[in-house]
Amino acid sequence: MSNTSDYASHGIDKQHLASTIKNLVDKYQLVPEFLKVRGLVKQHLDSFNYFIRTEIKKIVRANQEIRSTLDPNIYLRYRDVHIGEPSMIFDAVTEKLCPQKCRLSDLTYAAPIYVSIEYTTGSHGQTSVSTKKNVIIGRMPIMLRSSCCVLYGKDEDELARLGECPLDPGGYFVIKGTEKVILIQEQLSKNRIIIDTDKKGCVQASVTSSTEKTKSKTIIKMDKEKIYLELNMFKTKVPVMVVMKAMGMESDQEVVQMIGRDPRFSSLLLPSIEECADLKLYTQHQALEFLESDKMLKMPSWSTGPVEKGTRALSILRDIFLANVPVHQHNFRKKCIYVAVMMRRMMEAILNKDAMDDKDYVGNKRLELSGQLLSLLFEDLFKTMNDEAKKTVDTLLARPSRSSRLDISQYIVKDSITVGLERTLSTGNWDVKRFRMHRKGMTQVVARLSYIGSLGHMTKISPQFEKSRKVSGPRALQPSQFGMLCPCDTPEGEACGLVKNLALMTHVTTDEDERPIMSLCYCLGVEDLEQLSAEELHMPTSYLITLNGLILGKHKSPQRFANAMRKLRRAGKIGEFVSIFVNEKQRCVYIASDGGRVCRPLVIADKGVSRIKEHHMRELRDGVRDFDSFLRDGLIEYLDVNEENNTLIALYEKEATPEMTHIEIEPFTILGVCAGLIPYPHHNQSPRNTYQCAMGKQAMGNIAYNQLNRMDGLLYLLVYPQRPLLTTRTIELVGYDKLGAGQNATVAVMSYSGYDIEDAIVMNKSSLDRGFGRCIVMKKYSTICQKYENGTSDRIIKPQRQGYEADRMQILDDDGMAAPGEIIRPHDIYINKESPTVMRTPVTSPMGLPDSAYKPSRQTYKGPEGETAVIDRVALYSDKNNNLSLKFMIRHTRRPEIGDKFSSRHGQKGVWHHCTTGRFSIL
Repeated sequence: MSNTSDYASHGIDKQHLASTIKNLVDKYQLVPEFLKVRGLVKQHLDSFNYFIRTEIKKIVRANQEIRSTLDPNIYLRYRDVHIGEPSMIFDAVTEKLCPQKCRLSDLTYAAPIYVSIEYTTGSHGQTSVSTKKNVIIGRMPIMLRSSCCVLYGKDEDELARLGECPLDPGGYFVIKGTEKVILIQEQLSKNRIIIDTDKKGCVQASVTSSTEKTKSKTIIKMDKEKIYLELNMFKTKVPVMVVMKAMGMESDQEVVQMIGRDPRFSSLLLPSIEECADLKLYTQHQALEFLESDKMLKMPSWSTGPVEKGTRALSILRDIFLANVPVHQHNFRKKCIYVAVMMRRMMEAILNKDAMDDKDYVGNKRLELSGQLLSLLFEDLFKTMNDEAKKTVDTLLARPSRSSRLDISQYIVKDSITVGLERTLSTGNWDVKRFRMHRKGMTQVVARLSYIGSLGHMTKISPQFEKSRKVSGPRALQPSQFGMLCPCDTPEGEACGLVKNLALMTHVTTDEDERPIMSLCYCLGVEDLEQLSAEELHMPTSYLITLNGLILGKHKSPQRFANAMRKLRRAGKIGEFVSIFVNEKQRCVYIASDGGRVCRPLVIADKGVSRIKEHHMRELRDGVRDFDSFLRDGLIEYLDVNEENNTLIALYEKEATPEMTHIEIEPFTILGVCAGLIPYPHHNQSPRNTYQCAMGKQAMGNIAYNQLNRMDGLLYLLVYPQRPLLTTRTIELVGYDKLGAGQNATVAVMSYSGYDIEDAIVMNKSSLDRGFGRCIVMKKYSTICQKYENGTSDRIIKPQRQGYEADRMQILDDDGMAAPGEIIRPHDIYINKESPTVMRTPVTSPMGLPDSAYKPSRQTYKGPEGETAVIDRVALYSDKNNNLSLKFMIRHTRRPEIGDKFSSRHGQKGVWHHCTTGRFSIL
């Protein structure tokens, strides 16, 4: 009996015996799990959900009362706020909305904002308190797939019933029928000390403070050996020692001790101390008087109420100077210590240029997402609405002939918030006067050229400064981008290196409450600043502990403290996105829990041995575990850019040495969505990958499962799209293999009589005849049957079947509209519409007007000559004003022609130059 049958008879699987022994755990399965939990546009959804659930409540709570200034008994108080489900009111009937309906009917996909209010009615001291629930104050545009959206948590069948594509990632808004995405905005982090140089080359320490109440920028700089404070509330720069004295730090010795006993620091501070002595300022009172003088202080236009002279300077120092450091009961000590730390940092940078901060370092940046931007906007609109209501009530009360029944709840304007949000999202211009914010082009229409183009658009990061400046610093590829931002995906040309894209497994954090973390730090042995003397501030043995830019205190053994915090994070006792970073150089431990930091998941390793074992992966495959359970059990953790500095990360488990602390889940996740489509990118010259990222978004193919039900302005579809023969893991993860673009062509590399010079391509004519590269272009033409104020409206009439215009109306049905499937030529009429000649003056019977009262306003097709187009679909909708809206999709089939661009997936682009029917040619 042969060997083969012998094995078979004993039931032994030969295949299994011959396979290689796998001792290293294959962690790949974690990536799809991560994307299942987090999704590709999770950062947008998380941010929007946080805004809807938490921030909107905070904003309403902070501005909850409208009280009349003339009669304090008249007030309105907001009790609660929540967002309803997306709906629209048509003729006093509330109708539910779904995104597809909004796209087709040119509506805004928005949900009502409900508030519960308590308010007074009546006046003249005779008021009674009433309450109302579910009062609508406006409509909030809803992000697709967020927790308020009708698509949230639906499976494929339910999505198909709603006319949606299950592969569509969401993360954008539908405003007046167009899809708009708010781009991720990149900014320098707030409330952090940043050391850099100004235009003259002076070293300066700057802090951009941002609290719920105020936003301000504080700069402390060294100019001609003296240290000054710059704050836009003061006319000139203020000597820093005067500021210290004004905050109650009258002893010069104490300031020197706070900065540090090093003689180099003392000598740098000496000119500033002398300057203060020259001004004869020795006490807090004298310093405040000096700051109060008209030559120092600007007029207090910023103040909300009248501020007495003599307290203006103190209130500026309390509320605007370093606004992020709180002052309790006029105790300025924390603020003084903060200034001392800023000065020390600045002096270190003067003595040692390595201590300068890099503005382009990703750890010093924060990404602003849709939720944060919308909350700024909503706060501004909400405050404006309340101010308007207050003004209206005060005006009514000031009238002598006012009625005694004054109902304040009637004066909350319903549409100011709705219109404000809609206008900002549709124009992309963020104008928030309260924060001096005037930014343009923050939203863009979602690119629907290809499926991958839309995905790439969602992960795009818009830079903070203008593209025209020829600076190389911010454009350079930062080592700190590794794993967080894609190294390949950036445009060519002027925006090169400024516009970036997120990597595949990046997560952008949202704000987390810092109070529990603060109390935890004190429990873990952080000594409070209040109990420390100036001398103890910079003791060589201990480190400063900073939480979100606020100095909490000191710790004797920082490494032990950091390890304890990490242990608690891995056990799930504090938020998974809290980062603990020990900075040896600055002798400081930074704890961060603020929003906008980029972080990514890594496998924890103990002495180079991965915590994830084979049985964990088996449980994942069996569906017992999910990604979150790996986090909960402390097998995986999220690290941000700063904390990565305290780690040693191995790319593969087999390469890990005993000092390694973490292992990558999968190395290919350092690339973004677009770069992940390139097969074998490590075999290409680096710029080729960058070129391909730009071109992959233009590949023609399918855009979504529901592409034939959509009414886009322009739609390019390949007739025979193919799945690539060679796929990458990213292709499977993002579902690109389900919506292919491009075709598998056979390419022969050869010279052919000089036609193939400089990226030219010679093509086989017979393959074009058989349909290679054939595509469909669909274009939308739309028109509205308008209703006018005098009751008349446009009408669509039966076409003429005889006469000189009959041949232009051949494609029209008897209802006056073009029939689907008809071939349409240039100058053909596709809708036989007439408008009334009189639109304003009242008419007795609007419906029974004679034919002479109408003038023709026909719609004519103006396509290029010689092009045969077909009417693909005709659709009738009613828009938000209940006018009849007609949309025509006109289809045209094109075949490749000379001058078209073709490209492989490696940035090898070429222009079709010549055609041949020979055997040896490029197909």
